[in-house]
Amino acid sequence: MTLRAETGVPAGSPTVVVDGVTLAHDRQGAGPPVVCLSAIQHGARDFDALAARIADRFEVIRLDWPGHGRSGDDRQPASAGRYGELLAGTLEALDIRQPILVGNSIGGAAAIHAAARRPVRALVLCNSGGLTPVTPTVARFCAAFAAFFRAGERRAAWFAAAFSAYYRFVVLPQAAARDQRRRIVAAALETAPVARQAWESFGRPDADVGPLLNTLGIPVWAAWGTDDRVIPLGFCRAALDATPGARVTTFKAGHAAFLEQPDAFAEAFLAFADALAVRPPAARAAA
Repeated sequence: MTLRAETGVPAGSPTVVVDGVTLAHDRQGAGPPVVCLSAIQHGARDFDALAARIADRFEVIRLDWPGHGRSGDDRQPASAGRYGELLAGTLEALDIRQPILVGNSIGGAAAIHAAARRPVRALVLCNSGGLTPVTPTVARFCAAFAAFFRAGERRAAWFAAAFSAYYRFVVLPQAAARDQRRRIVAAALETAPVARQAWESFGRPDADVGPLLNTLGIPVWAAWGTDDRVIPLGFCRAALDATPGARVTTFKAGHAAFLEQPDAFAEAFLAFADALAVRPPAARAAA
């Protein structure tokens, strides 16, 4: 068993093959579908706490990206566009209709790509990638991170300690994320190649999906951790402000408020869903 498997869906979870990639997923609960999409190097267990809090009202579907968790590898390099393509194919293959997509980091950018391909009820963007124009400065920033993960690929002696500090103090600083943070750190050498691919893709001009988001015409909730030093909200404000009806809520968290502040995030998510009038079938019948 790989170490990255521990970050993902439970052992024995079903898989679906999309464009030659075996994708592991997990479904729990009943009701309108909520599809949860993690950051690079993370996995479906990021959403354990959210699923526990909303599965009485929603069917929660969690997906491991290629090369993550219990999913197979991809013949194509990691990017938000590629993940959006695979996500759209997964929704079709599993007959998931009009879901709410909850996407974190690359998962948010992939959700935007998928929403341009298939009908989606709403987007929940959690410190989403792809909402900053790729200026020369941004491209250099992404290249520096790609170089960092390239060092992980070659198993540089200093990488493991540096990655651990990066996750403890920058990415997931809150105590509630401790267990999943430990799993992510343990698997860092295994997931360094896809992280390097992803960061290379983030520095390309087509990584900016803000203009695409502006055209979707669906409800958008941006749920942002205020302590995120990788994708600060201020860098993404222009794209969100240009999106009709987009709402923004902030949380005392790093890169993943649903993982770091699970109670507050779940409460705010349910309020957002209620505003969409997304309720289980039994509740609709009783209304």
